[in-house]
Amino acid sequence: AQRRLSMKLYNTMDRKVEEFVPIEEGKVGMYCCGPTVYNYAHIGNLRTYIFEDILHRTLEEAGYRVKHVMNITDVGHLTGDGDDGEDKLGKRSRETGKSVWDIAAFYTDAFFADEKALNIKRPNVVCKATDHIQDMIALIKRLEEKGHTYTAGGNVYFSIDTIDDYGKLAGQKQEDKLSGARIAVDGNKRNPQDFVLWFTNSKFGEQAMMWDSPWGRGYPGWHIECSAMSMKYLGETFDIHCGGIDAIPVHHTNEIAQSEAATGHKWVNYWCHGEFLLNDKGKMSKSSGEFLTLPVLVGHGYNALDYRYFCLGGHYRTQLKFSYEALDHAKSARERLNSMVAELKAKAKPESTISEKAESYKDSFFAALFNDLRCPEALAVMWKMLKDNSITEGEKLSLLYSMDKVLGLDLDKIEAKKEEKVGGEEEWKLVEERKQAKAEKNYQRADEIRKELEERGYIVKDTPQGPILQKIV
Repeated sequence: AQRRLSMKLYNTMDRKVEEFVPIEEGKVGMYCCGPTVYNYAHIGNLRTYIFEDILHRTLEEAGYRVKHVMNITDVGHLTGDGDDGEDKLGKRSRETGKSVWDIAAFYTDAFFADEKALNIKRPNVVCKATDHIQDMIALIKRLEEKGHTYTAGGNVYFSIDTIDDYGKLAGQKQEDKLSGARIAVDGNKRNPQDFVLWFTNSKFGEQAMMWDSPWGRGYPGWHIECSAMSMKYLGETFDIHCGGIDAIPVHHTNEIAQSEAATGHKWVNYWCHGEFLLNDKGKMSKSSGEFLTLPVLVGHGYNALDYRYFCLGGHYRTQLKFSYEALDHAKSARERLNSMVAELKAKAKPESTISEKAESYKDSFFAALFNDLRCPEALAVMWKMLKDNSITEGEKLSLLYSMDKVLGLDLDKIEAKKEEKVGGEEEWKLVEERKQAKAEKNYQRADEIRKELEERGYIVKDTPQGPILQKIV
């Protein structure tokens, strides 16, 4: 493992970069909001999963055992972040004529195919919402017993007026939010920002996915899923919760409200959010109709790892603008890196012990990552190291392999560059004959052969590894 350096992360809750201190020494519990599987993930979504993968890998390099939990939302996410709009899976089911279960299974597989292509480590626990309905019901019951819910029009709502710090993650005060809030479409709500924990009465009539509950047959609200599943696998307080920045104002805000209302204590210590990927029209989203997927990029001749490299070039907390031109730059940088690795492999093996100078590059590289995952800085250190002639080829390989444990660019799989053989069969027969002549101290014959080779356009050179031919340019 990496020499222990303390890690720092930007905590959205406190709005500053803080030293990371785990609840349990040497271990990290991390929950990441997973995909809603009604469509392909677009490359903006995938940027968030790459950031979470870098965080997972960096924590491991800092010496932590990471338990990474991710949910699969395969039920009950409406098209609006509030409780408006229709169920995304139901909508897709009507459009395609396939069952909601088949759609969820298909897009879950597609998501994991993307993750694999991008070299994203699979989370230790992948939990599907549909497998955890009873956990959600149990959590809603706890909230009900503590007086945080009300039932209206057949649905169970969380009342945000029963807690005094709603909206703390987004830094919004109740009054500010209310004055700017849209008038709630749902007339059952006492406060426009209350949210549904359990639907029995959806305005879309019968849903395909329904379960029995104490409040009637129905299905869970979107926010309750993450609270119930993260606590099941990580306990009622855990270290890190990640997601995209778009989850802050509603989804993560509601998760905190219900989790802390149920347990009566702080739920998550560090909130980490990835910024948007932009295109020339602004934020990339599925609702705009036009969105790019990884298979589309691959169809245009890019490798999935070109996109990973592109994402490494921007800090996770800054917006990153996508264009094919920018992706071309990433592709050529990655190809250059790969060919340098192939050349190094042809000349050397990784060194097990490295010089102080080489070690200082390793320290700088990880210092950048341990300071809130500064990937662009870490990449700059890597390129500087590759150009440094005072470091041996074996040291460079050794450093690259260490760095790639976080970068995830599959550098260890690159083949060594094959030396192209100069000269044909006849020339090499002459080379052998000259070697023999020299061994027999017949220098006159050796010299004649050298001249003959020069007439054929080749210079013969003696090296410690044996004679080589070079073409006369």
